[in-house]
Amino acid sequence: MLYYFFEYLDQLDFPGAGMFQFVMFRSAMAAIFSLLIGIFAGKRIIRGLQRRQIGETIRNLDLEGQYSKRGTPTMGGVIVILSILASTLLFGKLENIYIILMLVSVVWLGVLGFADDYIKIFKKDKEGLKGKFKIVAQVGLGLIVGLTIYFSPEIVVRENTEVRVKNVIEEVTYRNEDVKTTSTTIPFVKNNNFDYRWLVGWMGDYTDTAVWIVFILVVIFIVTAVSNSANLTDGLDGLASGSSAIIGVALGILAYVSGRVDFASYLNIMYIPGGDELMVFASAFVGACIGFLWYNAYPAQVFMGDTGSLTMGGIIGVFAVLIHKELLLPILCGVFFVETLSVIVQTAYFKFTKKKYGAGKRIFKMTPLHHHYQKPGDGSIDALIQKPFVPLAEPKIVSRFWLVGMILAVLALATLKMR
Repeated sequence: MLYYFFEYLDQLDFPGAGMFQFVMFRSAMAAIFSLLIGIFAGKRIIRGLQRRQIGETIRNLDLEGQYSKRGTPTMGGVIVILSILASTLLFGKLENIYIILMLVSVVWLGVLGFADDYIKIFKKDKEGLKGKFKIVAQVGLGLIVGLTIYFSPEIVVRENTEVRVKNVIEEVTYRNEDVKTTSTTIPFVKNNNFDYRWLVGWMGDYTDTAVWIVFILVVIFIVTAVSNSANLTDGLDGLASGSSAIIGVALGILAYVSGRVDFASYLNIMYIPGGDELMVFASAFVGACIGFLWYNAYPAQVFMGDTGSLTMGGIIGVFAVLIHKELLLPILCGVFFVETLSVIVQTAYFKFTKKKYGAGKRIFKMTPLHHHYQKPGDGSIDALIQKPFVPLAEPKIVSRFWLVGMILAVLALATLKMR
């Protein structure tokens, strides 16, 4: 909203009003404003949650310090959502289709997570919203995003073309026309554009239709997978919020370079007209995560609940799809990916050994993976991996996961030139 106000002032030659034309300036303001909302409004929201006795119900997982968290206010994801929405609405270009899709995603997933937490807390149902309803909602958002990308004339790219002299890239140029594409950036390879059309090229006359069906299915899978992965990662104080902030910084950089033809040309990636505006949203997202971390860091004064974790994960998935960088997610979201993989592998191995030997066995002492490091490796738990033998303190586990996340974020950015 402020963008339009200062645009009007700029037409009147009001001193300094032109600063709002620059994405970098508005991104900085969005991050700061979102952070301040998280800190100051967050304090009041936490008090409100305490007055209404909206506290976390703790399961007996036999973890050190577990019961000290009983009664800690939950549903703190409302702080994150409020911070993102307020900051983006103030500093973003609200007619930008990418900003619109991100705002829709925040509200959609926020309502989903809120419904899940509401059922757990007020209906006293530990299972929360049934899994099938969560999946339907996440699939619904994936359909909205995928179909909007397909139908909206504003979501286009200019594909990069290499000018080579003696097999050496001398220049990267872009086609004059904006096009719809199902191409995405793929890391580590020389020809860094992967087109989903290659998967269905054998379908002849039906290829054009089939490729968009495949693309939309991929969008649905990514939104659902990343949203649920973030939800699984939310098990230690500050782990999900800190990891999401790190990912948000990398996504903001990727959006900015993709939306600037000069940087896109240098990196030899697709140019996305209007995509740089997503940096404003990414900045608001990062500010919101850090503002929430102010209270969520160990020892947590508030938990985000599914209201926050489902929303954060979904935001990351949708954002990556919009900037055509979804194939970077296994690297960029490596912490989320490994956490989810640990649960899948543990469950599969337990079922396999139970069927084969009559008694289920474990690979890790406990999953998701972060809980594995909280358990002693004294043989009291029958697991293939016993290290570490001495349980690690929760802040140390979180800090190390953050460091891994930072390394992976830098690696994801570096892959744009590592080919």
